[in-house]
Amino acid sequence: MDRLEAMSVIVAVAETGSISAASRRLKSPVASISRKVAELEAHLKAQLFQRTSRRMTLTDAGRSYIDACKRIIEQVEDAEREVSGEYRMPKGEMAVTAPWGLGHAHLLPHVIEFLNTYPDISLRLMLTDNVVNVTDENIDVAIRLGPLPESSMIATRIGSIRVVVCGSPSYLKTRGRPRKLSELAKHDCITIDDHAAPAAWTFVCGNRPRVAAIRSRLCVNTSEAAVLAAINGAGLARVMSYKMDTAMREGRLAIVLDEFEPQPLPVHILYPPRKPMPLKLRTFLNWMTPRLKDRLALA
Repeated sequence: MDRLEAMSVIVAVAETGSISAASRRLKSPVASISRKVAELEAHLKAQLFQRTSRRMTLTDAGRSYIDACKRIIEQVEDAEREVSGEYRMPKGEMAVTAPWGLGHAHLLPHVIEFLNTYPDISLRLMLTDNVVNVTDENIDVAIRLGPLPESSMIATRIGSIRVVVCGSPSYLKTRGRPRKLSELAKHDCITIDDHAAPAAWTFVCGNRPRVAAIRSRLCVNTSEAAVLAAINGAGLARVMSYKMDTAMREGRLAIVLDEFEPQPLPVHILYPPRKPMPLKLRTFLNWMTPRLKDRLALA
């Protein structure tokens, strides 16, 4: 029995709560995970888990053993990083995740610059609007949009994103620039929805939510399509500011009703606590954090 591998398996089972979830995390067959847990319990002559039909929870003996396993695994990983030079020079592989649109508009250009500057670092970049499980996917850095849940992750706020209503100069010249929320009902609106066009947008007026009726002339299923339609004069679109800031800087879109915008959404860069911190991670954070702050200040 490979003791270190067995320790990694039971840590995965303890953290995910089941054999099947640990199997998915480790990309190993369920039967293999189950067998390794049983072999380790037999070797230790102790039951590490209480088993139910839905979940596996640690026994008292299991909790003590898991804590020791985590320390041992961390020490081995640190030793490997030290030998490979990760603490002496920025090198190795990293995984980074970010929302799809934010990643394309703001992160990706700097990622390319970073890789050109540090040729010994390789990046796996996951751009998705789904919230990626940092532990399961072995993510080093995550960029999150919106309020953060409680977690052990270290978070640094790098900016904020507005939710704006915008239209093309030609549309606003023809139909007029709305000054009041009640005027939206007279405009052509471009909505974003997979199923049905919403009949209202929610704003803030005097620190209170205000619902404004709208008329959806075009419903699309991506914000990118809504921005393109707005550029081409199809009506007013409501999107996150980073989706349309390039078009705004180029004079193809203008923001309206900005005094009624809700509070901007915070943007954070997060990473799991690691001591000591690998030099590749510190280098990435030191490079990316100020650049994203500057970029998001324009969003």
